[in-house]
Amino acid sequence: MTLSEASPAVTVARAHVEAWSHHDWDKAKASLARDVHVIALTTQPVMAPTDLTGAENYMEGLKKFAGAVVPGSARVTASIGDDRNALLFVTVKAAFGPGGAIVTLPAARLYLLDESGKIKVEQVVFFVAPQ
Repeated sequence: MTLSEASPAVTVARAHVEAWSHHDWDKAKASLARDVHVIALTTQPVMAPTDLTGAENYMEGLKKFAGAVVPGSARVTASIGDDRNALLFVTVKAAFGPGGAIVTLPAARLYLLDESGKIKVEQVVFFVAPQ
């Protein structure tokens, strides 16, 4: 197993982040396995933990979250992976609620791809950084 910042899994994960952070929902969904499982959590009260299975459920939750993301604000600050596993450290800027202040959301995003190169598992841990 060779680890690389440009591995196949990192490439898929980066493309997925790029898609949803620009609100390209079709492209984001195209990178998902039908039975994708996502878990997202934070210790802060800004959002409840997420535990969803299935591409449709995933996309519903993603749109609720990423709809608040400022398009083009995603930055991958570090990445490592192999053919099927990727870990990305990503920051985005988001404004939650009408007139909400823009906050920075650093996150660690862990991915597992299936045999077809689709995202089978995504695990996300968020931190809300004050501006």
